[in-house]
Amino acid sequence: MTLADIPTRPTGAAYAELVERFQPVFDRIAEGAVERESGRILALDAVELLRAAGFGTLRVPVEHGGLGAGLGDVFRLLISLGEADSNLPQLLRGHLAFLEGRRLAADPRLVSRWYPQIIDGTIFGNAQAERGPSSDTSTTVTAEGDGFRLSGTKYYSTGTLYADRIWATAKLGDDHVGVVVDARAEGVERIDDWDGFGQRLTASGTTVFRDVQVAAEDLVTFDRSDPRAHTFITIFYQLILLATLAGIARAAVRDGVAFVRGRTRTFGVPGQTEPTADPLVQSLLGRVSSSAFVAESVVGSLADDLERVRSADAGDDDWAALQIRVYQAQQVLVDLVLDVTSRVFEVGGASALSEERRLDRHWRNARTVASHNPAIRRAQTIGEYLLLGVTPAQKDARS
Repeated sequence: MTLADIPTRPTGAAYAELVERFQPVFDRIAEGAVERESGRILALDAVELLRAAGFGTLRVPVEHGGLGAGLGDVFRLLISLGEADSNLPQLLRGHLAFLEGRRLAADPRLVSRWYPQIIDGTIFGNAQAERGPSSDTSTTVTAEGDGFRLSGTKYYSTGTLYADRIWATAKLGDDHVGVVVDARAEGVERIDDWDGFGQRLTASGTTVFRDVQVAAEDLVTFDRSDPRAHTFITIFYQLILLATLAGIARAAVRDGVAFVRGRTRTFGVPGQTEPTADPLVQSLLGRVSSSAFVAESVVGSLADDLERVRSADAGDDDWAALQIRVYQAQQVLVDLVLDVTSRVFEVGGASALSEERRLDRHWRNARTVASHNPAIRRAQTIGEYLLLGVTPAQKDARS
């Protein structure tokens, strides 16, 4: 059996059923996107809509009360959610990755502890990165009685302001561990101080832990023996960003079409009063919509590949090849989506620049998403793999 023979959808809700369930929710979220952007209003209501619809349970197996969706279906839904509001897929990145990480580890606490929480609507936030000269963590966990205490400061802690539980990394002695804490526990402070010009509602700011109590069952030790698990999570994180970019491209095209349909005068063409009949405008929208289609198709294809590689008894070569393909997609999709979000302004004159429309948010959000995991570094990794056969996992191990 080859990877191509592996089905891409496990037993669970069919994609059409998922679209019927969630698209009305996405439409409601889209209605408030410009207002939230203009007022820097956190997307709390949007997250509540997703929670109520069970979006956080997509990857919980049916037998445990979830929707049992396949990875390909999840990423296609994330593209649609990104079209509605690009902040949402990114702020849910920690929730989705926490669940996948625990599934990969076959953690028995999934069934007894975390699946029930997620079914009840719990959202997990992400607090991993720190500011400072070192990439290592300075956040610490110390044993106390039957549990532990967590202290430290995290930044780029995307989604924590929306979360019920926060997934953080820390050091226990010389070992790196993961901890799950109640977002509202004593000693937890969540600060909305993310000052980037895009993705401003992801709550990617500071999270401070001051001697926070951690239950013993919420401490997770990492198994470093299987590099494929690390590769999977790396691919998974990157695909969420690419799905967000694809959603932004779709939103830019959608808003460009709506802008043209609502106009009665063509800019710069004397005597012409039907912008929808302008061949130049038609060509422009044809071009940017094609770019958005390519972005969406590539993300969907890679997500299907990830499902196949994970479902099969895939070897290191298969995982390395898939990781390289994801990196290659990043190189192309970043430029493609930034081009879409720049060219969309050409559908009209100065009125396309109106802050009321906020077309600029698409470029700002795309540029911000694209700045995660710098593409220039990934390009070098691709070249080293092609020329010397060094896999990304080997590169990470030696760094």
